[in-house]
Amino acid sequence: MNNLRLPLLFLIVLFTFSLSSCDAIGTIFKAGAWTGLIGVFLVVLLLWFIVNKLRRRP
Repeated sequence: MNNLRLPLLFLIVLFTFSLSSCDAIGTIFKAGAWTGLIGVFLVVLLLWFIVNKLRRRP
């Protein structure tokens, strides 16, 4: 078993519970459209990175 999977799973669960969707959407609209687009891009990039790390076999 990969030692990296458990901390990544814990981090994903932590982000899920700590970031409320209403708070995130409200903050994005206050900050502006470009900030929202950059934020969405970064989240998608982070998810892609995590999925690729979990899919790789040692």
